[in-house]
Amino acid sequence: MAQIPMTRNGLEALKKELQQLKSSDRPKIIEAISEARAQGDLSENAEYESAKERQGFIEGRIAEIEAKISQAEVIDPSSINADGRCVFGATVEIEDLDDEVKSTYQIVGDDESSIKDNKISINSPLAKALIGKEEGEIIEFETPGGLKNYEVLKVSYV
Repeated sequence: MAQIPMTRNGLEALKKELQQLKSSDRPKIIEAISEARAQGDLSENAEYESAKERQGFIEGRIAEIEAKISQAEVIDPSSINADGRCVFGATVEIEDLDDEVKSTYQIVGDDESSIKDNKISINSPLAKALIGKEEGEIIEFETPGGLKNYEVLKVSYV
């Protein structure tokens, strides 16, 4: 079974979502289904169909999260000794060589990625281009807007 890399924060976020689904969302949807059944004819009951659909989504998400947690490989960025190379969990400062705009990103698992929080998925094109690079190296990768060149300014493991 393949391991799913994630940071401790990513694992905790999944556990929190799982707890919410099991302790709050699941009981609410069971109650909604019960109320819809009490209204009579289920063949023409939109509330019942909607609640059953929502229940299917919740149960599917619970199974998905439980599988990810069971396969999680928690990586602590602060304990990484990668000799200054970009690896999973690293925080990387880069500079766009075309417009000299600097950006900082942390390379994380798919479930943790959030561009607004400057966290990019290990499977994103940018992260794939960064993996294995050191400070001072130039990376080149394809974006929807065309080919981009960046310089790796700093690699840290926070």
